[in-house]
Amino acid sequence: MRVVIAEDQVLLREGMARLFQDRGHQIVAAVGNATRLLDITTEHRPDLVVVDVRMPPTFTDEGTQAAREIKQTHPEIGVLVLSQHINTTQAMTLVNLSGFGYLLKDRVLAVHEFLDAARRVADGGSALDPQVVGALMRPRPTDDPLSALSDREREVLALMAQGLNNPAIARRLVLSERTVEGHVRHVLLKLDLAESDDGHRRVLAVLTHLRASHAG
Repeated sequence: MRVVIAEDQVLLREGMARLFQDRGHQIVAAVGNATRLLDITTEHRPDLVVVDVRMPPTFTDEGTQAAREIKQTHPEIGVLVLSQHINTTQAMTLVNLSGFGYLLKDRVLAVHEFLDAARRVADGGSALDPQVVGALMRPRPTDDPLSALSDREREVLALMAQGLNNPAIARRLVLSERTVEGHVRHVLLKLDLAESDDGHRRVLAVLTHLRASHAG
């Protein structure tokens, strides 16, 4: 996997580069601002761009803007956005796109999960931080369809929304794949969502429902 990193914190930038390199991936560029990120991406055509939400010079939403430009210009390139704090608005503006992920920076410390998410995004899948998913799934009135889900089904739904496929969910929850398939089927039925073998479309269906519930 060929990776471009845009992160203004030198230690984090170098640390992420080392993580990718240790797993055999290639860092084709690592920069401290988002000013020329689109040009750099166009020049190197990486499989994945990792970009901080807040970058110089204003430290507001430079990374989000750069991510949007990259996905508009090169939709085939995966973009993984990192943020210091939860911002569901920023996450939801881009999550409809395939090959997009939004993680909190603390997630980098969970090396295996972080690299799995990066690979998933580079392959055209989705990766949404568990804390963002949790914010979208906070308790709501009893007439909300989420209230019909069991505790286990809520766990499965949260992992689905993060972008994990059934085998990955089974490993995370220490369940058989057949059991997970059953839970997924029940979740989709209870939420009146169509089943799909396309992992990204499944994530989109779940997130669409969660956004609608969240807005209510």
